[in-house]
Amino acid sequence: MPDIGVSSLASALASHAAARQELVARNIANADTPDYRATDLAPFAEQLDGPAMKATRDGHLDVDTGTTRSETVERPGQPSPNGNTVSLEMEMMQAAGIRQQHDMALSVYTATRDILSTALGRGR
Repeated sequence: MPDIGVSSLASALASHAAARQELVARNIANADTPDYRATDLAPFAEQLDGPAMKATRDGHLDVDTGTTRSETVERPGQPSPNGNTVSLEMEMMQAAGIRQQHDMALSVYTATRDILSTALGRGR
């Protein structure tokens, strides 16, 4: 499939969701580790580097999704008596939100594929 900005952006969003899910799993695994600090990634929108669109020549616009940076940030939270900031309830809520983010990326990618297939006369 030709690489167009929408599919690249959907792929980057899915990768971001996968990286966040890995951090949630790590947080849950360390829920009883003394002084462990819960971590997450910055929101996807903040990690996009560069403008959404740029002109490459007169009369032509090319979509540039930029690159994403995986900057881990400490998630604020009330520490437990052993200094751990992991809240299992918060991690479960984060996991549900991450799944929605991944599902949205997959839906956008699928819709883009279907539109391109239809445009090429290959319909479903």
